[in-house]
Amino acid sequence: MTAFFRPFAGPVAALLLSVAGLAASAMPAAAVDIQEVTSPGGIHALLVEDYTNPLIAVKFAFKGAGATADPEGKAGTANLLSGLLDEGAGDIGSAEFQAKLDELGVSLSYDASYDGFSGNFRTLVENQDAAFDLLRLSVNAPRFDEEPVNRIRAQILTGIVSNENDPDTLAGKAFRETVFAGHPYGRPVEGTRETLPGIGKADLEAFRAKGFARDDLYVGVVGAIDGKTLGEKLDEVFGSLPAKADLPPVPEVQPITGKSVAVALNVPQTVIQLALPGVKRDDPNFFAAYLMNQVLGGGSFSSRLYQEVREKRGLAYGVSSFLASYDHAAMLGVSTATRSDKAQESVEIIRQELTRMAEDGPTEDELAKAKAYVKGSYAIRNLDSSLAIASTLVGIQLDDLGRDYIDRREGLIDAVTMDDVKAMAKTLLSVDPTVVTVGPAGA
Repeated sequence: MTAFFRPFAGPVAALLLSVAGLAASAMPAAAVDIQEVTSPGGIHALLVEDYTNPLIAVKFAFKGAGATADPEGKAGTANLLSGLLDEGAGDIGSAEFQAKLDELGVSLSYDASYDGFSGNFRTLVENQDAAFDLLRLSVNAPRFDEEPVNRIRAQILTGIVSNENDPDTLAGKAFRETVFAGHPYGRPVEGTRETLPGIGKADLEAFRAKGFARDDLYVGVVGAIDGKTLGEKLDEVFGSLPAKADLPPVPEVQPITGKSVAVALNVPQTVIQLALPGVKRDDPNFFAAYLMNQVLGGGSFSSRLYQEVREKRGLAYGVSSFLASYDHAAMLGVSTATRSDKAQESVEIIRQELTRMAEDGPTEDELAKAKAYVKGSYAIRNLDSSLAIASTLVGIQLDDLGRDYIDRREGLIDAVTMDDVKAMAKTLLSVDPTVVTVGPAGA
């Protein structure tokens, strides 16, 4: 369940989540042998068999069944649903359902993002039959009893209220509503004080019935299970879902740039966020943009923004830039927080670095280091546990990258030229960004 939203989530980030504590060691990219599995009922999945530990990890996602599909006036429906699917199903009430999960050692959770709805499931092999049956009930027959619905709704509302004066939350709200004005991406995933009370059992069931279908389902599995057994389990869990989802169309949208929004809040630091155009994951120039962003501010201590804003001037503890690729939009964002009397200086330094990158691009050394980092960090970020690998398998399918993507990835990165990166820098960074600040008036 998404308790609150932050505006930047890297490409397919909402669906590539690592879960700490899994009893599985990191797996080098070359060791990932991916199989395609199609169940007798026609349900497709990607599978990595791994008998190192007696575990089965499953990640699944319903594409499009996220917050963009929330009914008008009922923002937060998908998110509320994500908190209720393990709160009783079939003839099993909430407390008993949770007890059965604990007794079997099953890990089960759900999450709603803007573009989809996903589930994480893990079980011991010895308990797989009973565990998969609980998963089946959770997906197909959730109860939505009054007590858990009220309890989970109250938890979400408490989070919303407690964050109403949080600078990051206010910045995220202003950012969404400015950059994606009038679009479903401009609404909060978690809903609002006004919309949540109106979401009831009928709304939750209607959303599940329309969004959970076989044609928008993507599954990744890692662990001690063979393809034949997995096919049987896929039909058991998902086989009775509708053939086709019934989701509202979501229009494509370009991030609105060139705006300046200042939210007054009496706090010592000013939160700063900037938005520029981005590239979608299926763009052939994606890696050129990704490498450019890595040099600009993509998380490394050697990035230009980090060096100029923090190391040389001490204006902030951290500063970073992001490429965010949604199903219907793409943007590049910059985020930092600084002492309020240094806010304008920080914005100007960031603008200068955007202009410098747009005009000159990176150096040969910067590009080489960015390529090495992006290649080397992939396994650590995406292949460090069973569920992380399963999540990566789902992400590969959602982005239509091909089963051999992990093997091809380094070659795609190596093929990017300096001219490619410079062209993307000029295209994306020559635009006047939208700037959102939250801090004292006049800062």
